[in-house]
Amino acid sequence: MKVDGKLNVWSTAEVVEEARHHDKTGYDGLWASESKHDPFLPLLLAAEHTDRLEVGTAIAVAFARSPMQLAYTAHDLQSYSGGRFVLGLGSQIKPHIERRFAMPWSRPAARMREYVSALRAIWAAWNEDQRLDFRGDFYTHTLMSPFFSPPPAVGGAPKVFVAAVGEAMTRVAGEVADGLLAHGFTTERYLREVTLPTVEAGLAKSGRTRADFAVSHLLLTATGRTEEEMARAVAGTRQQIAFYGSTPAYRGVLELHGWGELGDELHALSTSRREDKWEAMTALVDDEVLNTFAVVAEPDRVAGEIHRRYGALVDRVSFYTAYEIDAEVWEPIVRELRTA
Repeated sequence: MKVDGKLNVWSTAEVVEEARHHDKTGYDGLWASESKHDPFLPLLLAAEHTDRLEVGTAIAVAFARSPMQLAYTAHDLQSYSGGRFVLGLGSQIKPHIERRFAMPWSRPAARMREYVSALRAIWAAWNEDQRLDFRGDFYTHTLMSPFFSPPPAVGGAPKVFVAAVGEAMTRVAGEVADGLLAHGFTTERYLREVTLPTVEAGLAKSGRTRADFAVSHLLLTATGRTEEEMARAVAGTRQQIAFYGSTPAYRGVLELHGWGELGDELHALSTSRREDKWEAMTALVDDEVLNTFAVVAEPDRVAGEIHRRYGALVDRVSFYTAYEIDAEVWEPIVRELRTA
């Protein structure tokens, strides 16, 4: 099982230090996300100061950019990193695409399918000297002159992972992507009964098998070396589960477990004017819900629990920690996961 870290720093010196630490410690990849910062710029530094570490986005917002714009960025990072770049894409939600990025929104699963296909057509023009003639419902790319064509990328086209929770986007990932970024609000049962069968259906449509595809899980993990650290980890994880559970788009995960009413309660509280609504929401996440969504264990038991629950389901994991904890806690866990 591969283990990835998440880039949580943004100054030049900190990015370099963090990348070197992950490379030395034995992580397989280092992901940057798009929230308050551009996700691509720090990865250039991370690639420059490491030798084997994969660098990638988890995620970059696809629909905030045209496929051509993103194709150039990913192509360059693939070359700069010596073939170690992974492009992780997410759709975001309609209000952000329309009101924050001022870009069009419609049929996100169909748009993502076409988006990834457009990227592959553009990269084929650069890497394989194919004529660019992509015509779709959302994107059209038919012009590529030598002046604007970069040389082939080291390692060829980068791998593309698509983030998904719902079945429509999950099927798209299986059809056109190299991997799936499973959301943190995904349970072992949901992976087994919904996500993986849907991925398999998409793979079958594209003429591929599970061996051609990677499932990466951002896994909610609560751990601590002391009672105080464990209590803080559990509290932060409960709050994160409550936050995601209040989102209607993720209701299907709760419904699979018979917790649809919990989703209703969480959503109602999240939209209420109660001053203590976040505390009230967190209180609704009982131990059964907590332990279903998260691995809750002392550090020396974390790797074993991840292998037991997810070893047959996912190919790579990263730790989702909604709390502060020393980075050194993860080092023996990473070693055990990678060698078991």
